[in-house]
Amino acid sequence: MKIHEYQAKEILAKHGVPVPRGGVAATPKEARDIASQLGGKVVIKAQVYAGGRGKAGGIKTAASADEAEKLAQEMIGRQLVTHQTSAQGVPVEKVLVEEAVPIERELYLGIVIDSARGLPVIMASEAGGMDIEEVAAKTPEKIIKAYIEPVAGFQPFIGKKLAYGMNLAPEQIRPATQLIGNLYQAFAEKDCSLAEINPLVVTADGRLLALDAKLNLDDNALFRHRDYAELRDPGQEDKLELEASQHNITYIRLDGDVGCMVNGAGLAMSTMDIIKLNGAEPANFLDVGGGASEEMVAKAFIILLSDPKVKAALINIFGGILRCDIVARGVIEAAKQVEVKVPLVVRMRGTNVDEGMRLLAESGLPVILAHDLQDAAEKVVAAKEGRLTI
Repeated sequence: MKIHEYQAKEILAKHGVPVPRGGVAATPKEARDIASQLGGKVVIKAQVYAGGRGKAGGIKTAASADEAEKLAQEMIGRQLVTHQTSAQGVPVEKVLVEEAVPIERELYLGIVIDSARGLPVIMASEAGGMDIEEVAAKTPEKIIKAYIEPVAGFQPFIGKKLAYGMNLAPEQIRPATQLIGNLYQAFAEKDCSLAEINPLVVTADGRLLALDAKLNLDDNALFRHRDYAELRDPGQEDKLELEASQHNITYIRLDGDVGCMVNGAGLAMSTMDIIKLNGAEPANFLDVGGGASEEMVAKAFIILLSDPKVKAALINIFGGILRCDIVARGVIEAAKQVEVKVPLVVRMRGTNVDEGMRLLAESGLPVILAHDLQDAAEKVVAAKEGRLTI
């Protein structure tokens, strides 16, 4: 679950991470009022679930309250397009108005879960203000890592190691160590999958400030944080992904044109891989799960077909707890609610596969049956390209 920068900074501030003074505005007048309180010279930052705002015109500096109002007027209500958004962009409904601080250095600080080691890892670098992936590719020696054993937790010596690794001045080591420890505390207590400060700046007077902040909250831990529902901004989320989540369906829209519906995350990944190996691109990741009902399958299939980019659909099911006949009935039910205008390739194996295949074959739907995964991939690509019809 993503949240806005201003929300992330509110959380970090409560955990003792220093952030610039500022406030969030939903109207140009509110931006002007906040800028006046901060002395006039401020930074206006569009609040969207996407990076790359600066290059896209989503971060601008105002020299006065009047200019802050003007810049907010230009941002609020527009669609911001960055390298992390679609061509349509994302709506800007709020802006963060912050004091403009004199910057001496830009650093990087972030925490993620290293899945290979199964541990949180804190990453720090003196090369802040740019994508950490770019730093890793060009100057990997500038990234310092420290793994945290959850039982022992964060220890001061870890913070010192990272602070020295960022080449901070001696008088900045202690506050940097405290800041890193506070960031880890927020990461752990809030069940984050990512906590990132980029840039972490050293101001002209030697202070450390989280100039930008990003927190991603682990969806699997939402049951422990009922208050997180208030942080969610549906306007920033893909409409189909949001609809799927409301029905407990795992759906992520991608850039391709072959729609995929499977049961099981591993099977979904394999299905997407084999589609790519056969020269096409998947339009989505859609996992109905192992215990889906006919209603869930129907809803999932409707969501898949709702993407206008989908030119062909592949249903790949390994029937276990979720029987093949349930999937077939769900697909048939969905076809009663929406017209199936694209070729549909189905590959099924497992519990009640014969019944499931029979139901689909007799349904009157434009179904192309496949024998195995490679056969299914070849057929769906051929059907998308118009080389195969039922």
